Amino acid sequence: MAVKEFKFTGVSKDGQPVQGSVFAGNKKSAQKKVSDLAERHAFRMRSLQARDIYLYKVRHANGKVMNGEQKAFSAEEIEKALGKMGLEVLKVQKKIFSYQRKPPTSDMIMFVRLSANLLREKLPFDEVLNLLVNDVSSSSLKQVIRDLNADLKGGMEAQQAFMKHQHMLGKFTAYMLGIASQTGNMAEIYEATARFLERQNEFKKSIKSSMVTPAITMLVLIAVFVWYVWVIFPETAGLFEGFGIELPPLTTKTLAFSHWMDINYGWVLLVTALIAGAMVTFVKSKKGLFIIHRYLIRMPVLGSLLHKLNIEIFCRVFAVLYSGSGDNIPVIRIAAEACGNKYMESQIKTVTIPMMVAQGAELVKAMEASQVFTPMVLARYRSGAETGNVRDSARQMADYYEKETTLKLASTVEMIQTVVAVVITLAIMLLTVISSEIALISPSAEDFMQY
Repeated sequence: MAVKEFKFTGVSKDGQPVQGSVFAGNKKSAQKKVSDLAERHAFRMRSLQARDIYLYKVRHANGKVMNGEQKAFSAEEIEKALGKMGLEVLKVQKKIFSYQRKPPTSDMIMFVRLSANLLREKLPFDEVLNLLVNDVSSSSLKQVIRDLNADLKGGMEAQQAFMKHQHMLGKFTAYMLGIASQTGNMAEIYEATARFLERQNEFKKSIKSSMVTPAITMLVLIAVFVWYVWVIFPETAGLFEGFGIELPPLTTKTLAFSHWMDINYGWVLLVTALIAGAMVTFVKSKKGLFIIHRYLIRMPVLGSLLHKLNIEIFCRVFAVLYSGSGDNIPVIRIAAEACGNKYMESQIKTVTIPMMVAQGAELVKAMEASQVFTPMVLARYRSGAETGNVRDSARQMADYYEKETTLKLASTVEMIQTVVAVVITLAIMLLTVISSEIALISPSAEDFMQY
């Protein structure tokens, strides 16, 4: 859900002015957050303004008229800022439809990858943002970069500035880029994030090509099959049925199905639509996604592949953020959220982390209790814990599973395509048998004479 920034003003009990900002999905949620703050810090809220997009038209000193858009809490704020720049403000109005689409994955990858490359060349981050804002094609990503630049120049902490845009950048990406400035090695964090996004995008494309195309093929095949036996076939076989000729068993059953569809096709369409709607609603719900992800990693062949990919991402993020000393609970939490499987995320958050916090269990024992990690991963982490190289062990597992899943994915795609080809062949054979069975009908002259 899109998150907006809301600015509030108020007055304390001793009459002192109070102001600040909160982030929420809508005004009602923002009001609740401010009310909680007011109760906690003993002040009374006076106003609440959302930061929206405003369209403006200005005239330069040379007479050139230009249009643009900018985020602000009010039109007066825009007019004041443009006036300070020596521009004649002709028009400022709030954008009616301010919905911003999430930036395309390709633009996101390009932004993070180019940032990593430029940071490696020791360019200041504000210069990096100024260079990239003109190169990205997505208008929503351009706006995000402009906002980031303005917030950072205004003194906002990098993590807060990036997390403001987690609905556009993604929670994991916003978190990683936000903490990069705190690690002392921004280029490494950006490089790891770019690699993660590229890997994730590559795998999604491969899965779509291996699953979406066969799924569409199967749907078209079913539609064509039903159309043939419901509409086309009765036109031929129905002639013999009209003469009362005894028909072969497969032809009889096919005609019976056609007649049943003539009577009940409305109900069939209604039930199909209801089932499809229920499935979409179930998939979009938190509980539905949790159940799907739970059993997805247990599927034959493809489940193991997806499971190892989720573990690979967990290990990759863990290796980037882990430190040998200090509190690493947030690292485990972020790695769990980034792995891409809601069931694994839930198990790690509700089993692994509580065991480490409440019971003081060691990392490997707590990971084993979640029952979502393979024996190989647990063995490697255990070895890393014994030698003091947990971070290296996590990175090695991530590299290993990356290579394994890349190799197995190609064979899995080929296997799925082969299965689909076999199903199509069987369907064609069945249609051929149904059609050729008519040739076995040998009506006598008496059969025709009766009519």
